[in-house]
Amino acid sequence: MYFLYRYLLIISVAALIFPTRSDAQTRQLVQLKTVVIDAGHGGKDPGTIKGNVQEKNITLSVAKALGNMIQDKYPDVKVVYTRSTDKFVPLDQRAAIANKNKADLFISIHVNATKATSARGTETFVMGLDKSNSNMEVCQLENSVLTLEEGYNSKYSGFDPKNPESYIIFSLLQNSHLEQSLIIAEAVQNELRNGPITHNRGVKQAPFLVLWKCTMPSILVELGFLSNPTDYKALTTKSSQVQFATRIFKAFEAYKKQYDTQIELPAQTASEGIYRIQVMSSSRELPKGSTEFKGLDCECVKVGNIYKYTVGRFDSREEASKELAKVKNLFPGAFIGTFK
Repeated sequence: MYFLYRYLLIISVAALIFPTRSDAQTRQLVQLKTVVIDAGHGGKDPGTIKGNVQEKNITLSVAKALGNMIQDKYPDVKVVYTRSTDKFVPLDQRAAIANKNKADLFISIHVNATKATSARGTETFVMGLDKSNSNMEVCQLENSVLTLEEGYNSKYSGFDPKNPESYIIFSLLQNSHLEQSLIIAEAVQNELRNGPITHNRGVKQAPFLVLWKCTMPSILVELGFLSNPTDYKALTTKSSQVQFATRIFKAFEAYKKQYDTQIELPAQTASEGIYRIQVMSSSRELPKGSTEFKGLDCECVKVGNIYKYTVGRFDSREEASKELAKVKNLFPGAFIGTFK
């Protein structure tokens, strides 16, 4: 309960200190300038083990290959590694590295494993809460790394990766970068299904601690299952590791192309739409009157695979601004946008 209380206090203070930017503001062409690549595990944390094969070595190989590809093709993009050698990096420091470097994108690379050897394929996660047993199993396994950190109990305010109650906080989390995270995640899965492991397990949401404190679009890629004989062969060959990196690089290219060409219209012009207040977005459709709307009468606007939930319809920005102050009492991250 203390952990939940402390978290609520932190996000309340953050909402006061860091005002949110309106989607209708004018800005010039934006560019993806910095990417942080996170090779999962390392040092005293080997990750998944199968025989003499350790996850930490596979993730580092793929991460460095990916980074080299980005640097070769886009010399203006700064590539930062959370680790470039076999060393242990605490989970919170990985996000801190991304935040300190003001990264535009965070890519965490991992390898999966289960007791059942039949489980196979690639999957990409974004930050969120999904109560399905399979997703939570993967999440608890990755989050358990924090127990290797000194003083982890006080450091993470009593968070227990094996206790389902600890994950209550994530049901309160509004991921402001969900849309962009889902876009890059879908791009990665679309590429990975071309091999070397072709089974596509899709894009999912799960409360990974390594993604929790990232202040930019972020994904966690599970390249395959060391516990599956077929996946094992692909994961353990150098040529396949380069292939994995190539697939993720192609997804990065597609995402960067879209990211670099996003230009917002001036705030004064909404001639092709009406003003609404967006309170949240989700990859799933919520039922009318959902408790997640906190009593507000929300409308759903589907854009691609994203469901955007909005309040009100206004003819002018000034009119919408009057209502925005009230809405922010319930949703601190709410903002005004134009919708057709």
